[in-house]
Amino acid sequence: MASGDPSSEDLHPTDHGIAFTLRYAVPGLVGSAVLAIGALGVGWVPTDELNSTIIHAMQSPGLGKLVSTASVILGGALLLQSWLVVGGDVLAGHIRGVRGLWGVLALWVTPLMLVPPLFSRDAYSYYAQGKLMLRGVDPYTNGVASIPGWFDSGVDPMWQNTPTPYGPLFLALSRGMAALTSNPFMAVIGFRVLAVVGVALLAYYVPRLAFHHDIEPAKALWLGVMNPLVLMHFVAGVHNDALMVGLLVAGLCLAVEHRVVAGTLLVVAAGMVKPIGLLALPFVGLVWAGTRADWRGRFLAWAKVGGLTTVSFVVFSAIVGLSAGWIRALTTPGVVKTWLSPSTAAGMFTGDVLDWIGLGDHTDLAVNVFRMLFMIAAIAIVAWLILRPEGRTPVRGATLAFVVVVLFGPVVQPWYLLWALPLAAASGLRPRSLKWVMLGVAAFTLYGLWETSASADSLIELSDGIAMVASAAAVAIAVSISPRERQLLFGEPSAHGLVPEDAVSAARRDLLVVQPASR
Repeated sequence: MASGDPSSEDLHPTDHGIAFTLRYAVPGLVGSAVLAIGALGVGWVPTDELNSTIIHAMQSPGLGKLVSTASVILGGALLLQSWLVVGGDVLAGHIRGVRGLWGVLALWVTPLMLVPPLFSRDAYSYYAQGKLMLRGVDPYTNGVASIPGWFDSGVDPMWQNTPTPYGPLFLALSRGMAALTSNPFMAVIGFRVLAVVGVALLAYYVPRLAFHHDIEPAKALWLGVMNPLVLMHFVAGVHNDALMVGLLVAGLCLAVEHRVVAGTLLVVAAGMVKPIGLLALPFVGLVWAGTRADWRGRFLAWAKVGGLTTVSFVVFSAIVGLSAGWIRALTTPGVVKTWLSPSTAAGMFTGDVLDWIGLGDHTDLAVNVFRMLFMIAAIAIVAWLILRPEGRTPVRGATLAFVVVVLFGPVVQPWYLLWALPLAAASGLRPRSLKWVMLGVAAFTLYGLWETSASADSLIELSDGIAMVASAAAVAIAVSISPRERQLLFGEPSAHGLVPEDAVSAARRDLLVVQPASR
């Protein structure tokens, strides 16, 4: 059963001390350090930074690129293996307190703080959008190409003419970062600090939220926050999703703890970072209404949440001088086409078939049709989760909603899994579901290593399909070294899961489950 305080230490000798650090922290620390070394060669740096002797050597064709690429792949594999080692003991109950795991996570994060961004260069776009705002240009209607020298600042040309899809809070932070420094690399470090703030929020609130669902907090922390995807994409990749998810989980936790107004405002803040965070608001409304509310009570709570959201957006947007242009810009990420998205994959496959049988190239049309059909299905499923919440906790409902939006969405990126994973870890997973989630984390970890920066050079160029095959093979090789980790990933589901551990625990969790609405 979860302990009375999610940050308390159960009396287990491995939860602290030198032996604990050597067994659990050091291997992952080495992995992060090796990954950081590789980032100097295959990470994204502005053209001005290429004058650095070290970066020039690591990015030089031949040996430099080879060493960098190998370092990223090796470092990522070490992080994955370290995570599985910790997970084996957490799931077995050998590690129960979260404070020791906080220390492990902090050590794993530290080597990645000052390196160039890996796996994505979105952080340079954040900086350029901040520069737009400093110039008084609306980033919801103008691309960063209107800034002189935008290319030299590291921005991906794909986004040069696209409006930003981010919320007013994040754009205000971007403007502040652009005002603080004229160096894009230093701005990236600043954005990484914001990302780590998001990770810190997750590290604190995921165990608390798990405690309220009577899930062992250490298990939730390990699965939802310490996994390699967080380190690769939130910390090394500097994605603003980290801050969004951190605020979202904090808001849901406060709502469950009967601080509903504060919780609502935090979830609204998450939506002001990245609008997808607003998806959690109807479930905050269910918490506000109470588990036994009738339909009138539910709609009244949803109205309160909607009112707070509207007022917050209007007031904050007016303060920072922005419109509601983020609504029109929500389609911006859709310019990316990836086989990871089922709807996009179905469209591209259909387009290829039509072209092969001689009907011409209709790929774009097919992709748009499938995306629309999948989006309609996603809206219907999410509406059902909101309007038929009985038998689930609101946090579980929010988890499923994010899963649906990711799977049915037009674009799937490896870090999108992290919209739902912390919530899933906090609200619980049965043993078989846990095994599939662990396999997914492992596969997306290796996919990220092969498909993005690690393969974006003349030595190794892999398409999405080849990358997925290679990542699956690499996962099999990595876990074959240790029978314990092999059993953890590929063995039959054991008694280990993220579930209440006895009837008393289940009864406490059931207090959060929504009951049928009275008529």
